[in-house]
Amino acid sequence: MTIFQPAAAPQNPADAPHGADEAAGRIVIGRDGAILHMTPGFAALAHGDWRDGGSFTDILRFADPDEALRSAGFFFSANHAQSGEMLREGVHELIAADGAAVTVQFDRITAPDQRVFILGSVITGDESFSIDDSFAQRVLRMMEPAPQKSEPAPRGPIGAAADDGALLHFLNMSNDLMAVAQHGGPFARVNGAFSQALGYTDAELQQKNFLDIVHPDDKAQVRNGLNGLLHDDTMDGHIIDVEARVITAAGDTRNIEWRLQRDGTAIYSVGRDVTATKRHEAALWRQKQQLDEAQAIGHMGHWQWTVGAEEIDFSDEIYRIFGMARGSFVPTLDHINALLHRRDVGRMMQAFQRAIIEKNNYDMEFRVVRPDGDVRFVRCEGRCERDEYGDVTALFGIMHDITERTLYERDLRAAKEAAERAYAAKSQFLANMSHELRTPLNAIIGFSEMMQRQLLGPIGTERYIDYIAGIRESGEHLLDLISDILDMSKIEAGKYELDLEELNLAKTIKLAVHMMEGRAQESQTRISTEIANLDRIVIADRRAVMQILLNLLSNAVKFSNSGGIVRVECADRESYVSIKVHDNGIGIPANKLKDVLRPFEQAASHYTREHEGTGLGLAITKDLVELHGGTLHIESSVGVGTTVTVRLPFDAYAHIKKKKAKKAD
Repeated sequence: MTIFQPAAAPQNPADAPHGADEAAGRIVIGRDGAILHMTPGFAALAHGDWRDGGSFTDILRFADPDEALRSAGFFFSANHAQSGEMLREGVHELIAADGAAVTVQFDRITAPDQRVFILGSVITGDESFSIDDSFAQRVLRMMEPAPQKSEPAPRGPIGAAADDGALLHFLNMSNDLMAVAQHGGPFARVNGAFSQALGYTDAELQQKNFLDIVHPDDKAQVRNGLNGLLHDDTMDGHIIDVEARVITAAGDTRNIEWRLQRDGTAIYSVGRDVTATKRHEAALWRQKQQLDEAQAIGHMGHWQWTVGAEEIDFSDEIYRIFGMARGSFVPTLDHINALLHRRDVGRMMQAFQRAIIEKNNYDMEFRVVRPDGDVRFVRCEGRCERDEYGDVTALFGIMHDITERTLYERDLRAAKEAAERAYAAKSQFLANMSHELRTPLNAIIGFSEMMQRQLLGPIGTERYIDYIAGIRESGEHLLDLISDILDMSKIEAGKYELDLEELNLAKTIKLAVHMMEGRAQESQTRISTEIANLDRIVIADRRAVMQILLNLLSNAVKFSNSGGIVRVECADRESYVSIKVHDNGIGIPANKLKDVLRPFEQAASHYTREHEGTGLGLAITKDLVELHGGTLHIESSVGVGTTVTVRLPFDAYAHIKKKKAKKAD
């Protein structure tokens, strides 16, 4: 393969310089190193006979060749060592044939057609030397081809370089890495991209062959390819492709796609740096892996369908959702319909058609029957892809396996319905049992009271009177418990209806306090009242308000220590009345404040043992207050006491009316 074409010899010798110039020592050298013209004065320096087209290195001997000639490093091999590009400009000393030292100045001149020549002139004496412009112009004219009058000047083939310099420019402008190496030897030439990418100097490359820069892990495959080129004569001129990593001068690794060609004993290499591409591909692969893992964790996959196409593009997770393997199942609309539950067949196609017509996003749910019979619930969400005219060209979206969530919601609904049925049955049972127990208890209480008062005559033994008193008290206690249970059942069932009327709150509070005085005296507790407005009228259920007050006073007295004080405060606020019941009893732990407002809950187990009760009192009180549109709040400290604050609106009817209107909406 020939890279550099020799420059043409003079075609018009008649135009060669004459006269004094012939006597002067001058030489004209082409860019390829060929001697184009030499004066007789310069011929005396020649070692051997000069001939047209011969190389200047064949007849000239430099006193310091290393200074005068460049080394064969950058794109020059031993085969082209005679090139004129090897000769440095400037003043150099030559050894003449007779052994004398002669000083010669070498300069480059450029012809109108951009061809470059080297002009050498012998310097005589100690004075400075300058190029004779007239001689240079005659040299340039001498190099011009003879004009042809009848035919136009021939043109070179399209794309061919005008000379070696133009070709060098083209090669160095390429981003591809180019190099030439001899059979098994070091690099002979490289282009600029090669040096820039790998960072090796010319001196370093002269000590390395191609395999020296290949990554150790890739040397085996590269060696096999090179051996085939070098040792198989039939491969001469053939091109092989190989991808191999190379090690740069800085120790970095770069991925290169190489094309290698043998030409005689030389191996020509052209490489394309694909490091950035490989890194980009690796990053894309990592992102795909992360996306696949995320979709597998979330049981969600993506899909895309081009309008009019047969197949739908599925991600791996959708294949798993359908229970199929990629490669064994082609996701066409017909094949997908064949896997849908019989009641859902056609829904996907209908959704697709509706999305295309309406140009809207959509979502749907359907069931998939896997080949093993397992039924999966799938939610599909889709979006429209439009062209520049607004027409839908494709649909894309996600499919999410919601089987676990759907089955869980089903079980939750079934459990909720079962709990509601059980709760309703429990409430109905308690209501019925409470009603059934009240009748005999009323008889027990009534007859025991008659016997205790001896209305029909004296009882023989006094002890019986104490027993009868115990029967009556136990019956009354049991009746209170049953009443609480019945009230709680009614409230929870939503069947407790308030009988609203106007009532004087101060009188109601005083009546409740009066009813609790007997129990307070038994526990040696004093009850006091502080009522700010004795004329405060509220619209409320009289029986419910009385039950609220009695429950609060009963708890305050029950949990007060001997000699304690229970205070009842009542004050007007902007739209409600505030009733506070204070005691300085045992108090409630902070972590139990929420529990005491739940049905059948008490502050602690030891309280349950020391104080009788079902734990319904505060729960019923809270519900009754809220039925009026009020609130109940508890503040307590262990060993300090408890304060229960009840806020009742002035008009409960307004709250009930507002609640009914909201429910109707």
